[in-house]
Amino acid sequence: MTSKTKILAAAALAGAAIASTPAAAQVTGAIATSSPEAVIVRSQARIAAYQQIEQQYTAQLTQIRTLRQEAATLQQSLDTNNDGQLTQAEAQANPSVVQQIQQKEQQIQQASQPIVLAQTYAIEQLINDYSNVQQQVVQQKNIQLLLSPDAVQWAPETLNVTNDLVTVMNQRVPSVQITPPANWRPRQESLQTQQTVSQILVGVAQQQAAQQAAQQQGQQPAQQQPAGR
Repeated sequence: MTSKTKILAAAALAGAAIASTPAAAQVTGAIATSSPEAVIVRSQARIAAYQQIEQQYTAQLTQIRTLRQEAATLQQSLDTNNDGQLTQAEAQANPSVVQQIQQKEQQIQQASQPIVLAQTYAIEQLINDYSNVQQQVVQQKNIQLLLSPDAVQWAPETLNVTNDLVTVMNQRVPSVQITPPANWRPRQESLQTQQTVSQILVGVAQQQAAQQAAQQQGQQPAQQQPAGR
């Protein structure tokens, strides 16, 4: 099981749920599917915590966006033949620009550290109770085998218990803190989950942007029609 496959599977679950949240799944057998990352992504506590973090670190997020744009512009300047591919020869031809890009990446990492720490602390609190959430749903649904979606080639939507897990998570952990105590150090599991959640959210945002772009393109011909004489 690769991390990429796991992220794609979780993103598919989270993206579908964000687009439209159906009623709780009715498990018809002893087997069910879900992903801890998809549950955490959709939990009310995680959503509220990330909103608080965005408000608290507005200046840093603005700085990060600016630095990323500047780094992208510098990287584009290295692509001298404009083929969209940066070769080693093109990079070596302008080492000063490469150094500027590296400096901006370091600045991005430094500006991101307090944000990542706050997100990881919020997620770790959800992880701490996830086994209890899972056990409660397993008992309620009489589930004998709970599989990750990437471990299943195909399954009907009725086997997906993510909605049920999210409901229980929201009940058990309605909110989390975003300010870690002094000298707090996140567990490796929490750091990995934070990275996966971030990638899922990026994937969901890209899916939504693509859908909006497709809808706008479909509406353009109708908008360009003359009103009539």
